[in-house]
Amino acid sequence: MAGKTFAQKILGKKAGKDVVPGEIVTISPDFIMSHDNTAAIYLNFKKLGVDRVKNPDKLVIVLDHVVPPSTEQYAKNHQTIRNFIKEQGIKHFYDINTRGGICHQVLSEKGYALPGTVIVGADSHTTTYGAFGAFSAGIGRSEVAVLWATDEIWMMVPETIKIEILGEIPFGVFAKDIMLYIIGQLGADYATYKAVEFAGPVIRELSIASRMVFSNMAVEMGAKAGYIEPDEKTLEYVKPRAKKEFEVIKSDPDADFEEVLYFSISDIEPQVAFPHTVDNVYPVSDASDVKVDQVFIGTCTNGRLEDLEIVRKIVKGKKIKDGVRGLVFPASWEVYFEAMKKNILYDIAEAGFLVMNPGCGPCLGAHEGVMAPGEVTVSTANRNFKGRMGSRDAFIYLASPATAAASALEGRIADPRKYLE
Repeated sequence: MAGKTFAQKILGKKAGKDVVPGEIVTISPDFIMSHDNTAAIYLNFKKLGVDRVKNPDKLVIVLDHVVPPSTEQYAKNHQTIRNFIKEQGIKHFYDINTRGGICHQVLSEKGYALPGTVIVGADSHTTTYGAFGAFSAGIGRSEVAVLWATDEIWMMVPETIKIEILGEIPFGVFAKDIMLYIIGQLGADYATYKAVEFAGPVIRELSIASRMVFSNMAVEMGAKAGYIEPDEKTLEYVKPRAKKEFEVIKSDPDADFEEVLYFSISDIEPQVAFPHTVDNVYPVSDASDVKVDQVFIGTCTNGRLEDLEIVRKIVKGKKIKDGVRGLVFPASWEVYFEAMKKNILYDIAEAGFLVMNPGCGPCLGAHEGVMAPGEVTVSTANRNFKGRMGSRDAFIYLASPATAAASALEGRIADPRKYLE
């Protein structure tokens, strides 16, 4: 009999039985995440006729999408959420203060994203926690409301695609470039409702922050979950932060993967996803004639300390191009303070970037940097759909923080390698 994948093992453990791909199981997750959409979830919860959340200690709520609120309606939503927190006695709440930040960064930093756990969240990029060896998946608001009431959810056990990344990481190429390259090769729907396990020597070489890029963007190829096997780097990160006991669960050496794909990345150059799909990917050399109005650096994909360090390396002592709006959003206050201590934010601001508060900012087209018709943004986010950052007649190009920083200097999409030599 073939061995089991991580997805089979963790969902089987939660269901209390052996499971096979395609089987529907009922499980109780370890944590349930929501953000500003908690207000809408609460309306669904009240319709169920249930007064109390069954297991409030599992809820983790982070205000991050529109912080501070930009309209009265957003402010009322936050008010509703704060009242709900008090009413239900929820302990794990991160308000718009210096404890929080973007939900996926906060859950990772604060020790909720742990090996061998199951985490579900009312956000598609809940897949991020797979970088720590968790099974994590985005679910709908109505599902979250029912989970609050019952502490149970059904899931179909996914097939698993293993992606082995081989070769030497080229100079000036980063995790974002590699992931964009893979999505460009496979397509945005290649792994629909599959688990994707990222493996190989390149993954082992990467930092935790870089690994998070792969699990975060697994959903951009359709995946239900993205997973990276925990190693010493993982344990060194999670052990001092862990909110609960955890167990490392790995795929068996002879696991029955649906398929195993191999990508050699030794010869790729920095990559750019052109509008309006994440899989519309080209080398940066094909984008050099694209003029830029705005550069947006941050989000749950690329707003971590190592991202800001590479931006500082490129722009320190220089000035961004006149007419370019440069926006930088550290992913959390932990990142913000560390970058402040190291003078990273000073050097970035001196180059002409506007350093904003931690949060999602303009990523979802609601706050602090939305686009006008015809404008072009180079973004380190994970999505470039029409209307994603404001006007449906605007254009979003996805790139690494290095490419974004170089583009801010030149006022057009630029190869960052010349600034890194």
